[in-house]
Amino acid sequence: MTYNPELLDKAKRHPEKQKNPDRPAGRKPDWIRVPAPQGKIYAETKDIVRRQKLTTVCEEAGCPNIGECWQQKHATFMIMGEVCTRACAFCNVATGKPDALDPLEPLRVGVAVMQMGLKHVVVTSVDRDDLADSGAGHFVKTIQAIRMKSPGTTVEILPGDFRGNRDDWDMVINAHPDVFNHNLETVPRLYPTIRPGARYFRSLRLLERVKELDPHAFTKSGMMVGLGETREEIGQVMDDMRAANIDFITIGQYLQPTPKHAAVEKWWTPEEFVSLEKMAHRKGFLMVSATPLTRSSHHAGDDFAKLKAAREAKLSSLAAE
Repeated sequence: MTYNPELLDKAKRHPEKQKNPDRPAGRKPDWIRVPAPQGKIYAETKDIVRRQKLTTVCEEAGCPNIGECWQQKHATFMIMGEVCTRACAFCNVATGKPDALDPLEPLRVGVAVMQMGLKHVVVTSVDRDDLADSGAGHFVKTIQAIRMKSPGTTVEILPGDFRGNRDDWDMVINAHPDVFNHNLETVPRLYPTIRPGARYFRSLRLLERVKELDPHAFTKSGMMVGLGETREEIGQVMDDMRAANIDFITIGQYLQPTPKHAAVEKWWTPEEFVSLEKMAHRKGFLMVSATPLTRSSHHAGDDFAKLKAAREAKLSSLAAE
């Protein structure tokens, strides 16, 4: 059976959540509102995605920045299908039994990257716990196809945790993506309810492993606020990330996709995000992006250039001491 999220109703997208009571989100504050997607380049980007029969997390996760990013011909490709084997309480991607992998998908991603003229591309995926390697081999093939079709494009990946399998981790790390991004999403206390299929320290260990095998790769991780975490818990997550030598942290406001998803417990203000950004910089991250609308792949290309500049500045400073 082929799943088409545009045709599935909410109950079919998230059957595991239908037993949940409705949790009305309430009115969004003014600082979280964005214009509706439109524009000629937005339409061109959408057309390329459709012609190559590709899936984007921009659409599947209901990202609020889709209009801005697609208007700039930036899109985050989501490989391995439209259906996830996990059921995180925050996520709008459909849950269920996925289709078999499409062996031509990596090549189509490479062609789309070439046609869009991307200098930097982000590739993410659904979790595929049904596969023997959790999709690690498919990630490697996608990285290789992008480099074959568009050699000048830098590649950022945003995979799952591959169920903690070290061989699968190493397979993907040894494909040498320029940026290895894996989101912790929330604080450890909330994992049982918000991210039940994952393990906090497993995710940290994955990011630490990247640096062990490929010290020149950039590592990146993100989290949402508004799920009931405290400032002190956020600070501890930052400390844990720095202990794992993570270069770049992103922090954004959680937005509730449907009344059946986890509720928004708090709308963090722009001023509070500035405070979190300052705290992260004090802890030693090379790069910090912390705003209500920050998402993992938002402005990823510009951020990659800033990451390289920040590392060079740090190395120069250390050499001068």
